[in-house]
Amino acid sequence: MTTRTPVRLPAPRQRAGPLARGAVTRRPRKLVPYLGALPFLCYVAVFLLWPTYIVVVGAFQDAGGRPSLENVTKIVADGEYVSAFARSIELSAATALAGALLGGLLAWAVAEGRPEGLLRRAVVAGSGVLAQFGGVMLAFAFLATMGFNGALTLFFQKQLGVDVLGGGAWLYGFAGLVVVYTYFQIPLMLIVFLPALDSLKPEWREASDSLGGSTWSYWRHVGGPVLAPAFTGAALLLFANAFSSFSTAAALVSQGNPIVPLQIRTYLTSEVALGQANLGKALALGMVVVVAVVMSLYALLQRRTTKWLR
Repeated sequence: MTTRTPVRLPAPRQRAGPLARGAVTRRPRKLVPYLGALPFLCYVAVFLLWPTYIVVVGAFQDAGGRPSLENVTKIVADGEYVSAFARSIELSAATALAGALLGGLLAWAVAEGRPEGLLRRAVVAGSGVLAQFGGVMLAFAFLATMGFNGALTLFFQKQLGVDVLGGGAWLYGFAGLVVVYTYFQIPLMLIVFLPALDSLKPEWREASDSLGGSTWSYWRHVGGPVLAPAFTGAALLLFANAFSSFSTAAALVSQGNPIVPLQIRTYLTSEVALGQANLGKALALGMVVVVAVVMSLYALLQRRTTKWLR
């Protein structure tokens, strides 16, 4: 009896069905959700990346467009520009410290209230508006209130016979910039710091009380260390916000260039400083470096903040 070896035929070629075609078309569909970010990316490219590129390239060029280190060397070695950076840093640090302390206290008072209370919602909404109330409008508000012919200045002089505000002259100097900048730093601090206060777990306070800890010991050993990174990061954000502000100072200070943004304006727009636009770009590059360092520290602190407040 003989056995036959079965003959194996080649498997028929299968056509790509709807599932196989779907695997191919599924990849483009994965890109569809990212199309919503395309306008934002275009905005960042046009208004952030491209101006930064212009500043960096112009800072290392002379008036004729040739590569040069003259501008960068000048702002580092010249005492006038070093003093301008020092004043800008001093102004930013003072307003960041004042805004962080006063805004932190305001945020703590709001956090102690009812989460859905009307007062809390009103304060948070008002802070969202006042944090963006800057520039020429804010400067005009202070000038109309405390300037040479401001309402409060004239009231104290004519009605009370005293000159409490010094005739309003202080408003046009460094002290006036500190007061005006602090006005929009306080609500910004509330917006940034309030989520950290809300993230404090009630169980931590209950555990401290059950172990016999006082309010001071709780904030010293638990609440304070947990909130320290968030508080410091918010203060750094306030520093960067004040350091990059321009229009408010430009509206208040009509003579001189006490801070870096006003010096940059002079080199870019003034007819007296023709042909020195690249020097203004070098000053802007210095500001970019300072803000980049501050925001890098802010990002590191935010990582540590999210580690605890989840």
